[in-house]
Amino acid sequence: MNDIDAPLPPDALARRLTEVYDLVGPLYRRAQRGVEQGLAADGLSVGVRAVLTMLRRGGPMTVPQMGRAQAISRQFVQRMVNDAAAQGLVESIPNPAHRRSSLIRLTDRGRDTIDEVLDREHRLLREVGPGLTDADVTTCLRVLGAMMTALDHVADA
Repeated sequence: MNDIDAPLPPDALARRLTEVYDLVGPLYRRAQRGVEQGLAADGLSVGVRAVLTMLRRGGPMTVPQMGRAQAISRQFVQRMVNDAAAQGLVESIPNPAHRRSSLIRLTDRGRDTIDEVLDREHRLLREVGPGLTDADVTTCLRVLGAMMTALDHVADA
């Protein structure tokens, strides 16, 4: 094991993770602006896109489940679901596990719409860091996951 592979002492780790946080904020805001620009032609907001993506990947979910998954308020998710429903992209169906909390699922139109959005984004992401390896991405995900876990005590919006 060389120096770069050795675990960092807590103070050094904190300084390095601060560098990650310093990049994550601007990265998120730039990505959000880029997504917004790409979604403008589809008439979608970033919030509606997030709802459609969750449903595409996870199947029907309740509004509270979506809020927890994204660490955002149930009220915000409900507004995004309402917007998506008004566009015919999602629909409510009965929830056998809970009478008062309907499941939200994609309509065929919603599935087609989010598939087009994700395909477009996939084409753009193919151009990111051509020298990156699977190990690089795995390490990035592990670090970001650990940072998220460390913030589990912070209340969601």
